[in-house]
Amino acid sequence: MNVSDAVRSRRSVRAFVNKPVERETLARILEKAQRSPSGGNTQPWHGIVLSGEPMQRLFDRIAHEFPKGRDAHRPEYNVYPSELDGAYEQRRRGVGEDMYGALDISREDKANRLQWFARNFQAFGAPVLMLIHTPRYMGPPQWSDIGMWLQTIMLLLREEGLDSCPQEAWAVYASQIREVVDIPDDHIFFCGLAIGYRDESAPVNNFDVKRADIGEAIRWEGWQ
Repeated sequence: MNVSDAVRSRRSVRAFVNKPVERETLARILEKAQRSPSGGNTQPWHGIVLSGEPMQRLFDRIAHEFPKGRDAHRPEYNVYPSELDGAYEQRRRGVGEDMYGALDISREDKANRLQWFARNFQAFGAPVLMLIHTPRYMGPPQWSDIGMWLQTIMLLLREEGLDSCPQEAWAVYASQIREVVDIPDDHIFFCGLAIGYRDESAPVNNFDVKRADIGEAIRWEGWQ
């Protein structure tokens, strides 16, 4: 698979088939991903790769918290800025509505929407969940380095026929995650990455995820 095909076929997969992922495959991918760029070669990323019983223990812990709603949320950073508006907010809300549309869950059907949202905390049925963290003193440049590392991993997963879903949703349960997963106290928890094989038939994996026109993101200067 060339890079263009990997980019084109990558998406946030929210339904996985019941098929294990070999540790050797993930180790090979993560070894290659160490070539990801980072400012000053700091390589500020850290990950914990869960499967089997440790992953289920985390799922069970969060399942106990989920019915409490927002009262149980303990994020260590704001996933979205409070000032998010305009096109950025429209895109965020739009992809959610498109997803629920693909699932045939109406806006008024709050119970089924909530039930579907809970699947975030089962990694959408993926057999692997990687949790990402970094030292607390790292700033925005290092967080962008982590993003480049994650993108590299996700594209390498596609090369191996695997898929993923980056999940900032896990951030709202940072303190509960620490109860069952050993994350250093001087590190901040960032996100999860669900990893597995895509369920090709699932509607949630087949709706069109819209992208802004390049003209909304890029300005050209000094070109004919």
